[in-house]
Amino acid sequence: MIVVTGAAGFIGSALLGRLIECGYGDLVAVDAFGSELKMKNLEGKHLRELVDRTVFHEWLAKNGDDVQVVLHIGARTDTSEFNEGVLNILNLEYSKKVWQLCTHFSIPLIYASSAATYGAGENGFQDDNSKLQLLQPLNPYGWSKHHFDLWVMQQEEKPPFWAGFKFFNVFGPNEYHKGRMASVVFHAFHQIRNQGNVKLFRSHKPEYQNGMQLRDFIYISDVLNVLMHFMENRKYPDLYNLGTGVARSFYDLATSVFHSMGRNPEISFIDIPEDIREKYQYYTCATMNKMRNCGFETPFLTLEAGVENYVKEYLLKDSYY
Repeated sequence: MIVVTGAAGFIGSALLGRLIECGYGDLVAVDAFGSELKMKNLEGKHLRELVDRTVFHEWLAKNGDDVQVVLHIGARTDTSEFNEGVLNILNLEYSKKVWQLCTHFSIPLIYASSAATYGAGENGFQDDNSKLQLLQPLNPYGWSKHHFDLWVMQQEEKPPFWAGFKFFNVFGPNEYHKGRMASVVFHAFHQIRNQGNVKLFRSHKPEYQNGMQLRDFIYISDVLNVLMHFMENRKYPDLYNLGTGVARSFYDLATSVFHSMGRNPEISFIDIPEDIREKYQYYTCATMNKMRNCGFETPFLTLEAGVENYVKEYLLKDSYY
């Protein structure tokens, strides 16, 4: 059996889709399955079993001998969540227990970290473990992910293979349920379709022009390529960046959405909401040398190619992966 946590979410459900495409069976989906909107991500996917996240540890303790690999994607991913207790339970302690069970049953483990661990980037975006202690996330979500990464590095007992991935700005199909936390591509598409224009965040720092805040945007298909590569090869256990290594502006992204929809760009600017303004990242860009040196050679899509595929094959068709 292959287990995917966060299976009804954006990346988890897309990962299940890729596993099915590649011919893998006996897939076990772990999540909270109460949302009808999220459950649409699982429609048409043949799964062995649905396991509620609240009983997953008990399930794994009973079925661990039959599990080939755990892909632990599930987490509370809302960067505006400031209840540290909730994040500690769902992101930190939950993941520790998954690690311990995978270690006990000798199950390979791949897990999702986050580029939010880098904070404002004052210490760079290098996946250098010797610099891990220096990182200063900007919000409780980032801290919950960072604390787990730190904990992992301290463990003497480990699964037979493990890899953690710091996801940068992922976009693509199956994020329809995410509301405010969906990608800017998703929001830009709907603004253009409904209003004819796009509103981007105004810059509140003089060194950045409006809309020129920079992110390492990565399309979901590239994320899945990486996860599948490490799941199938199971070499070089480590903590890795998962971006493209190229920073692009939100203005570039919005323009790409307009072009993919066959429209001329019409972009205006609004203030960053005050509740996130002080915690807002103006620049992210993954260093990808470590992953490339470990044998992953597949090139990443350009921002324009990823946006075009997302818009034309999914958003315009209201389809799922």
